[in-house]
Amino acid sequence: MAPLLLKRLLVLVPLLSGATGCSQLFFFPASGLVRTPADIGLRYEDVYFDSSDGVRLHGWYLPASSRDRAGPRATVLHLHGNAENISTHIGAVYWLPAEGFEVFMFDYRGFGRSAGHPTVEGALNDSRAALALAASRAQAPIVVFGQSLGGSLAVATLADSPLRTRVRALILDSAFADYRLITRDKLDELWLTWPFQVPLSWLVDNGHSPLPLIERISPIPLLIAHAERDPIVPADHARRLFERAREPKTLWILPQAQHTALAATDDSRSRLLRYLDTLLQ
Repeated sequence: MAPLLLKRLLVLVPLLSGATGCSQLFFFPASGLVRTPADIGLRYEDVYFDSSDGVRLHGWYLPASSRDRAGPRATVLHLHGNAENISTHIGAVYWLPAEGFEVFMFDYRGFGRSAGHPTVEGALNDSRAALALAASRAQAPIVVFGQSLGGSLAVATLADSPLRTRVRALILDSAFADYRLITRDKLDELWLTWPFQVPLSWLVDNGHSPLPLIERISPIPLLIAHAERDPIVPADHARRLFERAREPKTLWILPQAQHTALAATDDSRSRLLRYLDTLLQ
């Protein structure tokens, strides 16, 4: 979720009464790319591929740059949050190629150079197509790394995927547990919408909520990370997901007061690398 959601709620609440889905609440795409990986010194490949319904999608493949290995340690499939596009979310993964990981990041439909209009169902189809492409190219294990909305999509993507045996780990950073619950959280923050949080939240499609699906991730190792003082998605969402998930599972409640904190500091990145080391040995 993005801070922009709060600014737009006064506009969106009247629309909810006639909504058939939750796209207007959960997607704030940008079409223009503000940078490419080359602008920050990374090699990359533009990748175009089709979603299951034929929508043309765009992504970036970042090869591992470490020269002391025969091949990449793993392929990291990155699912970004609900705002902007891969050119702004690259900050979460730019450091991984130097650590021996190749990265595949992509834009959901309606974001960046991807065609179409964003919907939850469409973004889920796009995530499944991206996983299939990553599996077809990867020579190493796959690590799925979902942030915010991308984390919630990642759970639904892997829950029944025939490709789940290729996935060595699922990492959720600041994911919300339930579409209706996060809608209530946001409506609760404004005095004007607080009295209507429950009835309005029931207008949101909750069919792909990660909470009832998270137990299906096992036996894939699951890491759930969340900032204790996350201003966008309360840390209670992480605790709900962790409680419902099956082993093997790990929960990190980070001390930061920010959203998508897992890859934001040297300390948290080092901790994540140590976690991956234990799985990739």
